[in-house]
Amino acid sequence: QVQLVESGGGLVQPGGSLRLSCAASGSIFSIGVMGWYRQAPGKERELVARITNGGSINYADSVKGRFTISRDNAKNTVYLQMNSLKPEDTAVYYCNAFIIDRSGAMNYWGKGTLVTVSS
Repeated sequence: QVQLVESGGGLVQPGGSLRLSCAASGSIFSIGVMGWYRQAPGKERELVARITNGGSINYADSVKGRFTISRDNAKNTVYLQMNSLKPEDTAVYYCNAFIIDRSGAMNYWGKGTLVTVSS
């Protein structure tokens, strides 16, 4: 059974940095797009960044120049380096991946990791 497990969230002061990781495990044949989404209290889930298996990247305008997404295909892992964090970045961050396994192709979500930016 495929699972996505996030790590790296926590409490950080404004201007600080955090690095999120998300590892996919299970009987995986291949992984397509991997990405990070976030959901702040009272708001809808939104795309933060995504990266294809070929390395093409998209960022939300609100994080451009501050966040960097990367992936290690050998480890089935995607990362999100977050710099110059702002209070408005506070949210639960979810990993997402399009994965082909023995059951077919499916979009998978992690359980989320909380990022709190506060002084």
